[in-house]
Amino acid sequence: MAEKPHILVVDDDRRLRELLGRYLTENGYRVTAATDAVNARAKLRGMEFDLLVLDVMMPGEDGVALTKSLRQGSEVPILLLTAMAEPDDRIAGLESGADDYLTKPFEPRELLLRIRTILRRTPPPDAAPKEIRLGVHRFDLEREVLFAGKMPVPLTNAEARLLKALASNPGETLSREALIAAAGIEATSRVVDVQVTRLRRKIEPNPKAPIYLQTIRGKGYALWPD
Repeated sequence: MAEKPHILVVDDDRRLRELLGRYLTENGYRVTAATDAVNARAKLRGMEFDLLVLDVMMPGEDGVALTKSLRQGSEVPILLLTAMAEPDDRIAGLESGADDYLTKPFEPRELLLRIRTILRRTPPPDAAPKEIRLGVHRFDLEREVLFAGKMPVPLTNAEARLLKALASNPGETLSREALIAAAGIEATSRVVDVQVTRLRRKIEPNPKAPIYLQTIRGKGYALWPD
């Protein structure tokens, strides 16, 4: 069975976030929520999404500005939600790069229909790798199992999730905060550093001079598989 489409809902209204999350989950989607543009960017750095539902009127960077910024390097489908119903507002939203624009208040069924329409016309992304190789090691992303040759290498749940988050974004720098969000673990930046040190002991020929799991000074970590 194909994996459920993953939707990021970005809205500063907690009640609406929860309602949308529950409704979309009940209708067959995976849902992650963000409170504002800063929080959304952290989630986007650590996870892959099939569609974004963005509120326009958010404190700080609004939905239109965030859409414009994302369009500089991403084609992820975006549906804007707004209380502003004037034609100029709709045009501004679409010109920013959004795929669709829905005015509040709206019928949940209409939101569902719009999401389905966008996803139907969006070409599927290239298939993500199911396995990466790190010298004599290989990591099965689906099972979250690390092997040295044919022998499994013991990983804690936190180590496995962290490695999967890095392996799902090969060559990309992920901040500690993004890794925490992507791995879905309760942790601090210091805990992430400790987990990275432990992972290096298991995948690096020389953990003190890592070639696969690199520290990007001031930014976070990146995994460079073979």
